[in-house]
Amino acid sequence: MDVTSFSLILIIFLSLSSPCFAEIRFTEIRSDDRPIIPFDEFGFTNQGRLELNVSQISLSNPSPDLDRSKLGFFLCTRASWPQVLQQIEDAEINCALHSTLIKKVYIFDSLNTANSFDTLYLHKDADQYTLVFANCLPQMKVSMNVRSAMYNLDAKTNRRDYLSAGRTVLPTVYFLFSLTYFTLAAVWICVLYKKRLTVFGIHFFMLAVLVMKALNLLCEAEDKSYIKRTGSAHGWDVLFYIFSFLKGITLFTLIVLIGTGWSFLKPYLQDKEKRVLMIVIPLQVVANIAQVVIDETGPFGQDWVTWRQVFLLVDVVCCCAVLFPIVWSIKNLREAARTDGKAAVNLMKLTLFRQYYIVVICYIYFTRVVVYALETITSYRYLWTSVVAGELATLAFYVFTGYKFKPEAHNPYFVVGDEEEEAAAEALKLEDEFEL
Repeated sequence: MDVTSFSLILIIFLSLSSPCFAEIRFTEIRSDDRPIIPFDEFGFTNQGRLELNVSQISLSNPSPDLDRSKLGFFLCTRASWPQVLQQIEDAEINCALHSTLIKKVYIFDSLNTANSFDTLYLHKDADQYTLVFANCLPQMKVSMNVRSAMYNLDAKTNRRDYLSAGRTVLPTVYFLFSLTYFTLAAVWICVLYKKRLTVFGIHFFMLAVLVMKALNLLCEAEDKSYIKRTGSAHGWDVLFYIFSFLKGITLFTLIVLIGTGWSFLKPYLQDKEKRVLMIVIPLQVVANIAQVVIDETGPFGQDWVTWRQVFLLVDVVCCCAVLFPIVWSIKNLREAARTDGKAAVNLMKLTLFRQYYIVVICYIYFTRVVVYALETITSYRYLWTSVVAGELATLAFYVFTGYKFKPEAHNPYFVVGDEEEEAAAEALKLEDEFEL
């Protein structure tokens, strides 16, 4: 294996793979000649355990003189990978399995004539590790069935915890956030009842978005709770994917509808705005399919990298698409403020949509970029903090949207007096002079 191949593997291993919620995995490897096959990443405590059961092992070119020491499983941290690559580049070793920087789990030279093995690896060095299979034999294809289970033992109760050390508190985090959204939904219902004479259809849609988000978090809490205790989601992952899909579609649709001014400024959608919805909704379907494939297969799947790239691309396109209606509304309000004699009203509406545009951009940037950066730089013991940061940003976005677009008979953005009218007209005049 040359250095170029290892460099490519390093890029995929470090940049594209996101930490998975470790659980009991059953994996089928068929005629795979990849030099490196990464499995789940896991944060071990000093009471970590790895159960590895491999059966039906088949090699494409078995021979008596085959060097089986170049085939096997090992654990490695992200920090160790560059050093392992450097050892190979300096010709100190010719296979990652021969490095002293890794922790060998099982090397195939112990197989002899058997085609299966079971091993329990006791892990006492607390850190974030990835289970990896290495194949340093050129053109060697490997087939096998792999069952892997990584967990930590509680020092007091001796119970197994199948969630990574930095994510073991996530069931509680998700449950508390779900309660928060259910509370917000109840508050929003009260607001709609009290202001029922000024309620638009968009306000009921906002309620649906809140409920979908709350149910999504509740299912995720139950999903992670079952994984934490048993290593399996027991069907909760199906409900999680369903509500995740509905939450994604309703949220993006809500942003588009608010951005177009539907119900607030006009009771209809233009053709170009309908086209945005027709783009966003199918893309959300693709994004959720990609999410299921990424979560259920893990980085050992040969098409995992492709699905990961599809998910990132679709997510970026959706985030960009929902901004266009807001930009169109800002442009229309700017033109209306100059022509229809109601400068102050339209200027206040323009201010509202400008604010919303900025908030949407900040929300997208924070949840897509800042949260990922936090996950990358944070110690593996505190990976839950990036989840909390992302959920707090989402909660703030929901609250801002509800507050700014709540049903209100005398909304300060829509009702202005004569003095504000004159001030707005003067502001538009100064803006025109500045642009000239």
